[in-house]
Amino acid sequence: MYHHILLIVHLLAATIWVGGHLFLSIRFLPEAIKTKEVSIIKNFKDKFEPIGMPALIISILTGIAMAYDYDVTFTEWFSFSNGIEKVVSLKLILLFITITLAMNAQLFLFPKLTSKNLPKAALQIILVTLIGVTMLILGSLVRIGGI
Repeated sequence: MYHHILLIVHLLAATIWVGGHLFLSIRFLPEAIKTKEVSIIKNFKDKFEPIGMPALIISILTGIAMAYDYDVTFTEWFSFSNGIEKVVSLKLILLFITITLAMNAQLFLFPKLTSKNLPKAALQIILVTLIGVTMLILGSLVRIGGI
């Protein structure tokens, strides 16, 4: 039962994180690019961040707890020794990339966001969205024993 509760919480948090980025990429980003209006992106960021960042943190914590429940402990991360461990390791690699992109966005990209560097922001938004979707797909593979 413990694992199932972790899974439900993990899926809800991932829904917020990935869904928010899909919504941003599909609905708001094209409009911002078309009108060259960075306030569209900044407004979304300001509204999404208070729920999106906690959702990401919850996804991380529940993901680690579920990995441990599958006996994929810290010492086995990145060994790629079995199907579940491969999924966990790939998701961790993608998480590290996501965190790096988030730090870049917070420290460098968004404080100086203008219509001129909007394409850089768009690329980063699309990358984070694709990474989130990829992590979702990888997570679904656990049900069949991983990859």
